[in-house]
Amino acid sequence: QVQLVESGGGLVQPGGSLRLSCAASGFTFNYYAIAWFRRAPGKEREGVSCIRSSGGSTYYSDSVKGRFTITRDNAKNTVYLQMNSLKPEDTAVYFCATRLYVYCSGDASDYDYWGQGTQVTVSS
Repeated sequence: QVQLVESGGGLVQPGGSLRLSCAASGFTFNYYAIAWFRRAPGKEREGVSCIRSSGGSTYYSDSVKGRFTITRDNAKNTVYLQMNSLKPEDTAVYFCATRLYVYCSGDASDYDYWGQGTQVTVSS
């Protein structure tokens, strides 16, 4: 069955960096797009970034553009989210997701499979 497992979250000071990983199994990983979403306390789930199957096309929300970078290693069935210049407003639970489709979507309701999430806290 499809499984997505996030890791790499933690507590970091403002201006710091973290790299999240999303390890996938149970499907042909290199065929499909993978997205990252986040949910901050009291807020709706927000699309953060997405990478298409080939890795040639990537997408970012305006709030993270220029600070976050999404990459994928199809040999390791893993997608990464490098987060730099972190701000307190980046504090959230981060989830990776797939809808088993080549193309990305920024709408969480389009995604059928989700990981359990990893907590990122940006605080001094």
